[in-house]
Amino acid sequence: MQRQSARCLGICAIASIALLGVTCGSAADEDLARQDVRPGVEVLLADSIHLVQGRRVGLITNHTGIDADGTPSIDRLHEDPRLELVALFSPEHGIRGTAGAGVSIADAIDVETGLPIHSLYGETLKPTSAMLDGIEVLLFDIQDIGARYYTYVYTMALAMEAAGESEIPFVVLDRPNPVGGHRVQGNVLDPAFSSFVGLYPIPMRHGMTPGELASLFRRSFGVDVDLRIVPASGWSRDMLFSDSGLPWRPPSPNMPDLESALHYPGTCLFEGTNLSVGRGTDRAFQWIGAPWLDGEVLADALSAYGLEGVRVHAARFTPSEPGDAKFDGVEVFGVRLEVTDAAVYDPTATAVALLTESRRMSGDRWRWRSEHFDRLAGTDQLRLQIERGDSPASIVGDWDRQIVGFEELRNPALIYP
Repeated sequence: MQRQSARCLGICAIASIALLGVTCGSAADEDLARQDVRPGVEVLLADSIHLVQGRRVGLITNHTGIDADGTPSIDRLHEDPRLELVALFSPEHGIRGTAGAGVSIADAIDVETGLPIHSLYGETLKPTSAMLDGIEVLLFDIQDIGARYYTYVYTMALAMEAAGESEIPFVVLDRPNPVGGHRVQGNVLDPAFSSFVGLYPIPMRHGMTPGELASLFRRSFGVDVDLRIVPASGWSRDMLFSDSGLPWRPPSPNMPDLESALHYPGTCLFEGTNLSVGRGTDRAFQWIGAPWLDGEVLADALSAYGLEGVRVHAARFTPSEPGDAKFDGVEVFGVRLEVTDAAVYDPTATAVALLTESRRMSGDRWRWRSEHFDRLAGTDQLRLQIERGDSPASIVGDWDRQIVGFEELRNPALIYP
């Protein structure tokens, strides 16, 4: 109990330092802060260096681990004489973020620093004791996307477990949730469907930062580790990534911009069908299509639902080397989703309506990739409900109850106003 209290004090103390300018300023100061977000790596080096000073440091990161000027965290830490960066760890898509979805990452040497890069998306997903040998503190600095399906936060969770087992402190250098922190949407994963695209019972859109998720994993899901969180200074829950003033780096090859990120908590479900999600185009996850669909009819059907915050357009596109083997070089027809009001948009409810209508229009040409769909959905019930013709309203109606329970669970882990 004493050790847990010390951890909490460390988290709260760092949070208070980082957030002081946000919670106490005037309206004018708040407007300024919205353009002056500092990611956790900057706060660490400016205000919280005691967490790493004089220590041998391991860093879990990729190309999204950058400061507000775009300088990689690897460089910032490697060049700082107050600590010794000794090893790097790479998640899915590799340290440079260029590998395709599901492609195994090999161990390597970083050409810029000469440091070893240990893969956490290949033969092992969790750091081994040999990888952690000689490391005195383990850092995590990766931009998440705000959806349950993204693997980066589960790399974090397994690394937290490994650090705890090796009695190494774990520090999250926090970053904004790019799609905001107020909206919590979708169903909560059934633990029976736990996988690396959904390890814990959290919703499709969780509204949390990596640091807040790390706190949740420790508090509620049994991850035992000496955890410290260095918050992103200046970020608040009502902010989208476009409000932060930080440079956008596509977190993965098919996440080109914030528009895709806003749709992703819903349209990612189509990865578990034979329809294209736009991989191999410059608007992945913004549109859905197949050669047999009539985009005009599908757009009209979606518009009849009165979905808030989104406009549905008939569209046609041609995937090129999509990576998911769906319609490479073939023109497909369907719809493009355009966010008109992010404050009210629910991509998960939109996806259920889109699944329902595209399934109906596809007839016997429709195929579920059942195992993968159920992993993404966190249950087999969504697929079964659509198959038996349940209305989208009845499907998502039960999700509200699940969300209420999750929000009660997540509240103690929240850091930002």
